Amino acid sequence: MTTQTGKLYGIGVGPGDPELIPLKAVRILGEVDVVFAASSSKNTYSLAVDIAGRHIPRNTPIIKLPFPMTKDKGETEAAWRENARTIISRVAAGERAAFITLGDPMTYSTYGYVLKNIQAIQPDLPVETIPGITSYQACASRLNTPLVEGEESLLITSGVKGGDRLRSASPKPENIVFLKAYRNAADISLALEESDMADNSVGISCCSLPQEEIIRDVRTFKERKPGYWTIIIAKKTP
Repeated sequence: MTTQTGKLYGIGVGPGDPELIPLKAVRILGEVDVVFAASSSKNTYSLAVDIAGRHIPRNTPIIKLPFPMTKDKGETEAAWRENARTIISRVAAGERAAFITLGDPMTYSTYGYVLKNIQAIQPDLPVETIPGITSYQACASRLNTPLVEGEESLLITSGVKGGDRLRSASPKPENIVFLKAYRNAADISLALEESDMADNSVGISCCSLPQEEIIRDVRTFKERKPGYWTIIIAKKTP
């Protein structure tokens, strides 16, 4: 009698459109024993589950792992460790598990932090990561605008600290993507003006979802805060 060997699959489900999930990810979601997804510690909602739901069999358990939205580093790291142990316990018992995450698992993803803790706690645990389409790739395609051409550079950065990364960049990149832009979109807009990039910048909220919104003038962010799932793509003015 053989014992099934467990394995963890990290799966990027893309930016929102369920048809933008890789074929390999769809196949694996149909085969695993359990699916994990991140949610806030205040509720159990998961956009990743909404996106991937049609590809997950009805009898497959979906476990929402709580992660606190806090600036307390100790509390956050404790959650990463605890959730990593939860995943390890199922995989070590021989189950095949998937951890689904928005966009790409290796790009500003909760999965990346969980994976580091899994590797620290049990380095020999079998893990396979399936790449996914990022939000900024989807946005560039939606706009029919190349992210980079020729010898241009591209800066991909978090917008959590507003436009400071752009202000400190030297030399300035020809192209920049601000992820997580919603809280500090006003300061990002200001930094783009300071760098003479505002006229060639676009904000997109909820790309590829029914509530998608394209904001052609990022200066409007100084008057109103955009939706949560907002990124800004900017290019140097020719």
